[in-house]
Amino acid sequence: MDRVRRILRIVLRIGLGLIGALFLYLSVTFVQVWMASRRDEARPSDAIIVLGAAEYDGRPSPVLAARLDHAIDLYRDGIAPVIVVTGGRQPGDRFTEAGASADYLHKHAVPDTAILRETTGRTSWESLEAAARFLTDKHMERVVLVSDPYHSERIKAIAHEVGLDAVTSPTRTSPIKGSSAFKRMLGETLRVAAGRVFGYARLDRHRSVVKLVPGLATL
Repeated sequence: MDRVRRILRIVLRIGLGLIGALFLYLSVTFVQVWMASRRDEARPSDAIIVLGAAEYDGRPSPVLAARLDHAIDLYRDGIAPVIVVTGGRQPGDRFTEAGASADYLHKHAVPDTAILRETTGRTSWESLEAAARFLTDKHMERVVLVSDPYHSERIKAIAHEVGLDAVTSPTRTSPIKGSSAFKRMLGETLRVAAGRVFGYARLDRHRSVVKLVPGLATL
């Protein structure tokens, strides 16, 4: 009986130690995600990449428009000569996110020669991996990533994983604020934590893991 109790105590200590280590890992990751959301690292680059978001029948959603507005400001400031718009067609859509983004840029006087389109991606990984392929073919590897602040840490890590020399410059005019932004930051903490352990490419290939552990999606 004493032996069983000792074994149970050991198992309990190991379990508590693992829970403590996991909590510490997630806490550190959350701080890193939060700190990345506060930084604007924009510097002269080959291209500005705008991560896609929802579009409504060819019109960028307010979230996507905020990202595009920031990219336009960077372009006009001479940060890069090219804007890469990303995002494919979601189920039921008539237009791609990239197409809606390109039209928006045209309406804001960005010439077509300064716009490159990635029209197949449905996740951050897919979009950045596809963009990296055609950018590296053009010897354009130095990029500035534009998205919402909470997204910065993960997309920068993905960009490095696909071979881009990337920094982030998040929009500050996104409609996602307050408690909604905080919830998304918690979700990003899980995604970044999982991506560092398993690799972002592997998580993207096995998105069914979301059914088992909500929050690990790479969308």
